[in-house]
Amino acid sequence: MSASTVSFLKSIIPFVVICFGGFMALLDIQIVASSLQQIGGGLSAAQDEISWVQTAYLIAEIIMIPLSGWLTRVFSTRWLVVASAAGFTVTSMLCGLAWNIESMIAFRALQGLLGASMIPTMFTSSFHFFQGPRRVYSAAVVGTIASVAPTLGPVIGGWITDTLDWHWLFYVNLLPGIAVTILAAVLVKIDEPDLKLLKGADYPGIALMAIALGTLEYVLEEGSRWNWFDDQTIRACAWIAAISGVLFVLRSLTYAQPVVDLRALTNRNFAVGCFLSFVTGIGIFSTIYLTPLFLGYVRGFSAWQTGLAIFSTGAASLAGVPLYIMLAKRFDTRWLMMAGLASFGLAMWSFSFITHDWGGDQLLVPQILRGLPQVFAVAPSVTLGLGSLTPERLKYASGLFNMMRNLGGAVGIAVCGAILNSRTNYHFDAIAYHLNPANQPMNRLVAGVASRYGAMPASVDEGHVAALKQLWHLAYREASTLAFADAFRAIMVAFVVATLLVPLLRKVVPPKAAPADAH
Repeated sequence: MSASTVSFLKSIIPFVVICFGGFMALLDIQIVASSLQQIGGGLSAAQDEISWVQTAYLIAEIIMIPLSGWLTRVFSTRWLVVASAAGFTVTSMLCGLAWNIESMIAFRALQGLLGASMIPTMFTSSFHFFQGPRRVYSAAVVGTIASVAPTLGPVIGGWITDTLDWHWLFYVNLLPGIAVTILAAVLVKIDEPDLKLLKGADYPGIALMAIALGTLEYVLEEGSRWNWFDDQTIRACAWIAAISGVLFVLRSLTYAQPVVDLRALTNRNFAVGCFLSFVTGIGIFSTIYLTPLFLGYVRGFSAWQTGLAIFSTGAASLAGVPLYIMLAKRFDTRWLMMAGLASFGLAMWSFSFITHDWGGDQLLVPQILRGLPQVFAVAPSVTLGLGSLTPERLKYASGLFNMMRNLGGAVGIAVCGAILNSRTNYHFDAIAYHLNPANQPMNRLVAGVASRYGAMPASVDEGHVAALKQLWHLAYREASTLAFADAFRAIMVAFVVATLLVPLLRKVVPPKAAPADAH
């Protein structure tokens, strides 16, 4: 076996271990998405409580991801991945053992907090293990994981819930988590810990960032449910997020050793890459939020039927990987990224023609348009955004880059939730305006339903009430469907803007491959 082959194997095996950890952490963001009703029923939770199973995880994760660069410097990549995988595994078991909704929310928050560091370390390790042309492959791998794992979450989660039980959404992490913990401790050797950094750390900056991101995520996740700023708690959290956010930015720009390197945003590629990562987060997470919601509430699909209907997105995403690798060797990745973002926008436009009877067959083409070029939208942002930074700045900046994608998802879901609420009311009022005595189809519907009930004596009034109820449900169904179409159009606008910004990126030439003994 040649020295180059041995060197490659020493790189690929630990990289696969780290990537698997990142995949688990990303998958668990959405693995509960299609099973929230079952979890709520099992824990006797109210409708307004069960969404916190997902919100708690997202808040904890979005706080921890930016800190991962500093934690890597302190504890080393190896021991951070080991601790993160071990904590993720233990808290997954605790989630499965949760006895009420309060314990589940607490354990999900810990799961997100402890597992989050596996995501940015996956990105930075790709730059350490692979140099030169091989970075095309590593960028494609991490880009695919970042985009496919959340997409597969509802599919895998729905199948597990329908086949086994919702507890297994969490127990399924135990064996892989133990494997990643052990293998990372044995195989990952990238850097050495520097515990001296604990002494001069910017702890006030960490506190300000945690408060700002935590309260911002709460506002975004809960705002639409409580009518935004009409609610006192939402208003208070918005003020806290704004003030602590401004103080954090000022602190980070003036402190000698900040935990998050905001100065990296002076690099044009990194700044544009962060924005594009933000937009892809909007697209990936918002469509994962909207599609199962439509299929569950409008079509009445079960968790497994929902997962099956959206499976084509994940399959198309995986099919796009070899195509991207082949094209990335021949073409400027900036233009591949532009094509990927444009195709994502086109998919959102095709989603906007949605009707109440759409299922897996009707969703197939829009989901292929969204899934196939997904890696084209994500992978180039890794090489063009992070690849333009120096190695010493990369670790600190990677957390910020990954946070932008998750923050984009939070903003996208919040905006889509607000659109669904406001536009459903708008469309319902517009439909109700036309439901008057001059509307003959309505009169025939009401008369037909009323006659079925009115066949028995003393049932005429009941028949009329039943007819009006059915009419209300039909109107609300159509209003909801039109609101979903509006939400997809809003996402499309974000991708149009992102597509137009791609030419601002400079081409990044990866460094030549390192010598065989470099690792």
